[in-house]
Amino acid sequence: MPPRGSGTRQWIAVDDYFSDQLARHDEGLDAALQHNQDAGLPAIDVSPLLGRFLEVLARIAAARRILEIGTLGGYSTIWLARALPEGGQVVSLELNPRHAKVARANLRKAGVLERVDLRVGRAMDSLAALLAAGVEPFDMIFIDADKSGYPEYLDWALKLARPGTVIVADNVVRNGKVIQAGSTDPDVQGVRRFTEKLASEPSLRATVLQTVGIKGHDGFAVAVVLG
Repeated sequence: MPPRGSGTRQWIAVDDYFSDQLARHDEGLDAALQHNQDAGLPAIDVSPLLGRFLEVLARIAAARRILEIGTLGGYSTIWLARALPEGGQVVSLELNPRHAKVARANLRKAGVLERVDLRVGRAMDSLAALLAAGVEPFDMIFIDADKSGYPEYLDWALKLARPGTVIVADNVVRNGKVIQAGSTDPDVQGVRRFTEKLASEPSLRATVLQTVGIKGHDGFAVAVVLG
């Protein structure tokens, strides 16, 4: 997060304005954030506007099956689950059992637990198990876990996708550090390798949008799997 100068304060004020208009919270979302804070989870949930963006994108894609890599406390999971039609499902993967316990409570309180298959363990293991089980392809995939693993998560996403699947990856700008080719930060290098894969994979069309606001200077990648 950059120093809170006048520019940053304006970003936050603008973010708050649009959030108040377009991404209003309710009891389920507010309770999730409060529970996450009380449980000592890192404050790295998506912003309300990005949460709404995920919901809107899932609805545009008419998604019935969504894969989320990185649950944390389930805040983004709530947004995604609310976009689902009757019978839809979010499969959400979380490494930390304590985080998963908090997420289950949040999902239950928000009334969406029955729409979520929350799997605990290494994401790579869970992804391999999904593929081995021959699951139906996912309509949307949201990647928001350890950034050093993003290149491998993209590989798995492609194996579990179909033509038309939408893939979103959060936190790819790294406060501008993504342009530092010589960075020793594994998260920066992970995002750089992920971006190179996006650019070189012929089955994808992708872009990145920079964002400023309550999360500082960041951004997300959006891609679609071609037919």
